[in-house]
Amino acid sequence: MPGTEPTHSESSVNLPGPRNQSWSIFGISVLGLFLELVLIRWIGTEIRIFAYLQNTVLVVCFLGLGIGAFTSRRPAHLATTLGLLCLLLLLMSTPWTRPYLVAISDMLSVLEDFVIWYSRDGTNRLETIWSVTLGLSLSFFLMLLIFTAFLPIGRILGRLLDEHPHTIWAYSMNIAGSLVGTWLLIALSLLEAPPTVWFGTIAVMSLAFLSRNPSIRRFEIGLAVGVVLLALLAGHNPNVIKLIWSPYQKLALLQGGVGTRHVGEYVLNVNNVGYQAMIDLSVSNVSANPKRFPPSMAGFSQYDIPALLHPNPRKVLIVGSGTGNDVAGLLRNGAQHVTGVEIDPVIIEFGRRYHPEKPMDNPAVRIVNDDARSFFATSKERFDLIVFGLLDSHTTTSMTNARLDHYVYTRESIAQAHSLLNEGGMIVLSFSAKRPYITDRVARSLNMVFGHKPLIFEIPYSHYGWGGAMFVAGAPEALREQLKRHPKLAYLIEYFKKARPLTPSYTTRIATDDWPYFYLPEPMIPKLFYLLAGLMLLVLLVGSRIAGSRGLILGWNRQHWHFFFLGGGFLLLEVQNISKATLALGSTWWVNSVIISGVLLMVLLANAVAKRFPSISLTPAFVCLFATCAGLYFLDLSVLAGLAYPLKSVIVGLITTLPLFFSGIIFIRSFSIEARKDQALGANLVGSLFGGLMQSLTFIIGVKALLLVVAGFYLCAMFTRPKTLS
Repeated sequence: MPGTEPTHSESSVNLPGPRNQSWSIFGISVLGLFLELVLIRWIGTEIRIFAYLQNTVLVVCFLGLGIGAFTSRRPAHLATTLGLLCLLLLLMSTPWTRPYLVAISDMLSVLEDFVIWYSRDGTNRLETIWSVTLGLSLSFFLMLLIFTAFLPIGRILGRLLDEHPHTIWAYSMNIAGSLVGTWLLIALSLLEAPPTVWFGTIAVMSLAFLSRNPSIRRFEIGLAVGVVLLALLAGHNPNVIKLIWSPYQKLALLQGGVGTRHVGEYVLNVNNVGYQAMIDLSVSNVSANPKRFPPSMAGFSQYDIPALLHPNPRKVLIVGSGTGNDVAGLLRNGAQHVTGVEIDPVIIEFGRRYHPEKPMDNPAVRIVNDDARSFFATSKERFDLIVFGLLDSHTTTSMTNARLDHYVYTRESIAQAHSLLNEGGMIVLSFSAKRPYITDRVARSLNMVFGHKPLIFEIPYSHYGWGGAMFVAGAPEALREQLKRHPKLAYLIEYFKKARPLTPSYTTRIATDDWPYFYLPEPMIPKLFYLLAGLMLLVLLVGSRIAGSRGLILGWNRQHWHFFFLGGGFLLLEVQNISKATLALGSTWWVNSVIISGVLLMVLLANAVAKRFPSISLTPAFVCLFATCAGLYFLDLSVLAGLAYPLKSVIVGLITTLPLFFSGIIFIRSFSIEARKDQALGANLVGSLFGGLMQSLTFIIGVKALLLVVAGFYLCAMFTRPKTLS
């Protein structure tokens, strides 16, 4: 390709890694995918804003691999990767640099059209500009560092694929390695292994790709040891009682209570910010500590009120039951059967071990480890009262721009909850509403489902709880009668309403399964996403020069654009499938596992078919690809939600990944005849960058319409396919 030929080259026999090319491809693919997933998760945890923008790290990793493949003729040494990992870990572990990187979240949170928990507002325009500029500059530095770390991996992979004598087998080893890398991190997450183990695994895997130059090899061994030691330093946190990395997030238990600044006997931090308090609101503890617990509020905390609003809450469901405050409140007020649903198993375990009232040990309590939507869809029970705990999420799934709680607050979700109520049942929904439009959205959704406006009041922060807005819907007549029977409760609610009036207009667009963006005021792409897109393009330009590929894109021919469009369509289709699968399977870690594994297995199946039928035509493959995408557009996967979990996992995985089988056939047929497979792979991965940027369109057009964008990418791929393939 014009302008991209390097001035230096390296024979494949001098590349680091096993002598066997196939096993070398497999090994570097495991390492690359595992490192990518580790950085997505770790950086999204430690620098909180990337928990909401995980696609940023994903796309930058792809970009580094892609440009690395384009420059595969240049020397490739993992010393670069290991050295930059050491630098990143050092910056995140020293007290002189870590605060600045962590503060990126606060710096960028001044952009008011994208809600980030514990955000701050700029006091004036100049301060806002300075804060955003500094935040973006630090973000660019991090992105460029990640990009450069992936260059050697992309170079090794690109060169090996380009020179392997059996293309389909080589690409199959690449996909198999990616599958193993995915499941390796899943396994470590299920074992609750900390990042020290993740980075230690990376260091060990990198030893298989040491340089053949003895001096460089010794240096790389030293860097691998440095990665492990610095990971230990970065993970050290002496101020917590217990720290566990669950499959979803970093959970740290801190001491609370008297003598600390924390409300509650224990406080649970999620991704380094306060999330839940375990509060002892037993009658004996409250009466013994009147200074902490004013008697005027005794028995009327935010955890007691839900049960007091219903005349006879015998059977109660709590979604987002957390460490047990809501469960304890219901038991104190006469609930006979309590079912608590909590998505994070580690949060459940913390509640069992540390909650001072031990509510989960009560025989009347059943705790279910599941996603709220999944439970709504599969439950055959009916409840007198359904309580939505404070389900505000601090993270997203690893590949989409939807947070874990997005699908809990859609109209369809609230309608599902409504269908589980007994006659005269109620829903009590609590939420820390940071913006008026969020209050309005919740109120309007409840109004649409129940046919009447909910009761709304805000409970203030106190030793009785962290407070938040409370919405009550269902059986309005019974609610009025109950308040008459409890004049003190009625007085308290009126006091709350006057202290901070919440007056929804019932005009805000509600969240739906197709547009689940609960934290956006309206269909729009937040300014932060435009700025980050600009940063990614800047990384592409600057990174290309660093890598020595100055003619990128400008010198592309028809084949390069073909692989570019295939890459963009592939990533978008994978992202869209995860979003759609959530409706049937819930927002658990298992959804990503099912879809990503299904995608890779479909690609392997496509390779097998292409191997068996080497002259298969691309025209029917494109027809089937468009047909299956159209089927996904019109199919509502939520109709499968009521099936047994193992069965629906298989069915949903098969349905959502079927288009990728045909996409895989198109890719491998085109890839097999390409003379420069390293550049084809590079163009494909660069296309993934633009596919990742296009995902933001769902903020405007919704999730389902993203399939139209997918179809557009594949249509362009069809028109740019190699002329020798029909």
